[in-house]
Amino acid sequence: MIVDPVTTRYVEAFFELASEKGVVDEVRADVDMIAAEVGDSVVGAWIFNARVPLEKRRAKVEELVSNCNPLTRDFVGLLFVKNRADVLKDLGAAFRAKWLSSRGSVEGVVESALGLKAEDISSLSASIGAKLGKEVLLRNKINSHLVGGVRVLVDNKLIDFSVEGRMAGLRRKLMECELPSVG
Repeated sequence: MIVDPVTTRYVEAFFELASEKGVVDEVRADVDMIAAEVGDSVVGAWIFNARVPLEKRRAKVEELVSNCNPLTRDFVGLLFVKNRADVLKDLGAAFRAKWLSSRGSVEGVVESALGLKAEDISSLSASIGAKLGKEVLLRNKINSHLVGGVRVLVDNKLIDFSVEGRMAGLRRKLMECELPSVG
């Protein structure tokens, strides 16, 4: 998932402050709860509806975070003061990415024509993780357009082991070959 730069900056500052105060796990639980609520189509549509007065939206979100860590409550309040409530849309994904990065981990997706076994995903994760120097957490996504093989998207890199990808590579090599002159 691509997160906008404004959200990234806010989340980095929020994460660093939570780290300094030693409350990252508590704040992460708060962020997961907020992401789930904001991700709900009804709640999210209401919170980000420009026709609803800002103070009503802010009151609703403050009620939502009333049982959260004070740092989380302050952060959410700051977003409304700075007119950056849209940061809440990608807060969960951005915070999770920052948290994983702090642990030397990264998430990714492995696409396949059929579902992969857990041990295959684990083996692929270990192999790619060794090359990237990070722990790789992969989830399987079925892509019915793949004929065979797999495609892995991790750490903004595409690793294509699909039949289609290998055929495209072969086609490129053949097109680059010099043909002998006849004569």
